[in-house]
Amino acid sequence: MKFVLAGQPNSGKSTIFNGVAGYRSATANFPGSSVSFTSSRALVHGREIEIVDLPGIYSLTSTDAEEGVALHYLLEEDFDLIIDVVDASRLGRSLEMTLQLIDLGRPMIVALNMIDEAKHKGIQIDLEALSEKLGVPVVATIGSRGIGLKALFRAALLTAHQAEPPEYLKYDREVEAAISSVQNLLDGACSDRAPCRFLASKLLERDPYVENRIFEKAPDIKPRVMAVVGDLQNVHGWTADQVVSGSRHAVAHNLEDVVSKLTRPDYGWRERLDRVLLHPVSGGPIMVGLLAFFFFVVFRVGVHIEGPLLVVFDGMAAKLATLLPPETFMGSLVGGLVLGFSGGVAIVLPYLVPFLVGLAIFEDTGYLPRMAYILDNFMHRIGLHGKSVLPLVLGYGCSVPAIMATRILESPQDRRLTSALTAFIPCSARTVVIYGLVAAYLGPLWAVSIYLLNIVVIVIIGNVLARSMKGRSPGLILEIPDLRLPTLRTLAAKTWLSLKEFIIIAWPLIMVSSAVLGILEYLQAATLLNTMLVPLTVWLLGLPALVGVTLVFGVLRKELTLVMLVQALGTADVASVMTTNQLVVFTLFVVFYIPCIATVGAMAHELGWKDTAWVSGLTVVVAIVISFAARLILLACGIA
Repeated sequence: MKFVLAGQPNSGKSTIFNGVAGYRSATANFPGSSVSFTSSRALVHGREIEIVDLPGIYSLTSTDAEEGVALHYLLEEDFDLIIDVVDASRLGRSLEMTLQLIDLGRPMIVALNMIDEAKHKGIQIDLEALSEKLGVPVVATIGSRGIGLKALFRAALLTAHQAEPPEYLKYDREVEAAISSVQNLLDGACSDRAPCRFLASKLLERDPYVENRIFEKAPDIKPRVMAVVGDLQNVHGWTADQVVSGSRHAVAHNLEDVVSKLTRPDYGWRERLDRVLLHPVSGGPIMVGLLAFFFFVVFRVGVHIEGPLLVVFDGMAAKLATLLPPETFMGSLVGGLVLGFSGGVAIVLPYLVPFLVGLAIFEDTGYLPRMAYILDNFMHRIGLHGKSVLPLVLGYGCSVPAIMATRILESPQDRRLTSALTAFIPCSARTVVIYGLVAAYLGPLWAVSIYLLNIVVIVIIGNVLARSMKGRSPGLILEIPDLRLPTLRTLAAKTWLSLKEFIIIAWPLIMVSSAVLGILEYLQAATLLNTMLVPLTVWLLGLPALVGVTLVFGVLRKELTLVMLVQALGTADVASVMTTNQLVVFTLFVVFYIPCIATVGAMAHELGWKDTAWVSGLTVVVAIVISFAARLILLACGIA
């Protein structure tokens, strides 16, 4: 049995999913798309259920990639029930999507989530009245605290076994007449999965996915459908999609008025805190302070964990060297594998885990979109774009979802510019390098300086690229969710989902690459590669010749540069081999040069290989210029 979770962004849909699926979920892409969904199997009242968490979307009209693939899934895939997750504190707006889901004619229930937020705002909802009006079961839930989830899935199982589709709600007279006219033209094009009423309403809204689906099979009905669309537009003076969505909006908000009433809201600490966080004067300094505190905590936690772990693994490496001498083939191979494993445990994880926890806290408290709001005006002043703030902020976690998040931008110019700048943002992997080298050996102020330099460089590049690209930056239309306290369970699930990618993908890659480097050293091929890169590493940047191969492997994953640097230098005490100047120059080059291969692939999918090539080339040029300039400046200051 398969249940599908559908809902708008910030409705708590994924929180409910994590509350049921826990740590057993898997993320995959929709076929033929880079848009991802999450699925898991869970035991619900003695039954094993597959649960699919679709992307958060505002509508089933496929105006962007997320909505398009979600609609395709709902129309084409086999499932037994839709769980529509509705934000109780924004009932009217949320019900607009509920009405569309009802038109699909599939068994369905409504999870009226965040009912505590609604009560906090003075909104009282009559669950029985709402259930009667919609014709589907309605269950109140508080997903962040796990309240109501058992009752929700108990109702879901019962409704799925009954398999009775809900009755649709009627729109205004003109829209209903237009839907009926188009329905009469769709004989043979409808099915149980794609009811005629739903397809007719989407054709009136000029949904591109539904138009392609219908008109490819029955091109002769297109002129008659367009005639109905034209008649509807002539009657109202609006486009047909505005007429249909406007009628749906009216029905949803009339329903909200019938089933809910407003009382005095509970004005408390969250509202007072929000005023301070979003205030034009206090908002900026608070944001800077929070980010500085965040990076300081990550550094302190990482340093305290890294030291003891390195001692343990250094002892293991010494014992291994006595059993398998490093000058033998097996010694080089096994030694590389062990060093890769220990590097992931002792060097990467101490910094990556607290960083991901902090990022999850920013997301779950609702502060991340507030950060975007605070930075919006500043970004416009320096040549960036309003909505670009969100992908850039996401880039500090991982560049791949950040590149994919550029789909929220309307114009191709905005997407190209933002994707290019995202490639320069120090993701969590590059953050590990900054912490593991500069912060660990030189101190946190050096690490902060690199972040500040990175921001300055991004500002300059943004201004230059913005002036060279045609088009105008749009304003920022952003939904800011309510402030809320995150739960430990949700934070753990979100952190694990991010960390799992490193454990499953990056960590084995680190071990294999370390083993390959060990074999190359045994075959003395690493020496050849390092020699080829001497003009860059030694002559230009003043680095040890041994680091060349680490920069090559760093294109696979940025964490590799740190782990393989330890292997290439033959010691975990990097500062005993490299000077302060070299540590800074090496870190700057890693931060700015070609992002990892996964980011390159995501950018190629979003922008094409031509744009990806010039962005990658730009990162190399910028990395060389910044690193070389830093070397000269540090030497001029007497820092060798």
